[in-house]
Amino acid sequence: MHTMNNQAMLEQIAISDHHFSQAPEAFFRAWKRGVQLLSPTLFGLGTKAHVDQAEDKWELCPNLEVIDQAIGVMSSGERVFLAAMVSFYNANIGGVLLKRVGVHGLSDLGGLDLEHRQVIADLVLNYTGW
Repeated sequence: MHTMNNQAMLEQIAISDHHFSQAPEAFFRAWKRGVQLLSPTLFGLGTKAHVDQAEDKWELCPNLEVIDQAIGVMSSGERVFLAAMVSFYNANIGGVLLKRVGVHGLSDLGGLDLEHRQVIADLVLNYTGW
């Protein structure tokens, strides 16, 4: 078994610390892109102006009641993307939504186009909790 030397370990810690110090802002940028790809009506105050002016994720929380009504009439890709986003906000509600739209595992996100996959990848990479 290969063990990492102290210098390499310190470098990995520094890289990780740097990444996670930047992660909340990177998560918010990805979240905002996702909101813009879907619809401002589903998040925060429900207006484009509010989305444009939002400065943190708390201003763009999912409107769960609106989403519950709207998700049924969306395309399958939009439903999957929206349910995946909600799961970052609330794992229980997001998990129920994911099952409702037919997502049973991460491979089911494979139907998303590159732009939507990039948002989900950035959210995963930079998630530090809601």
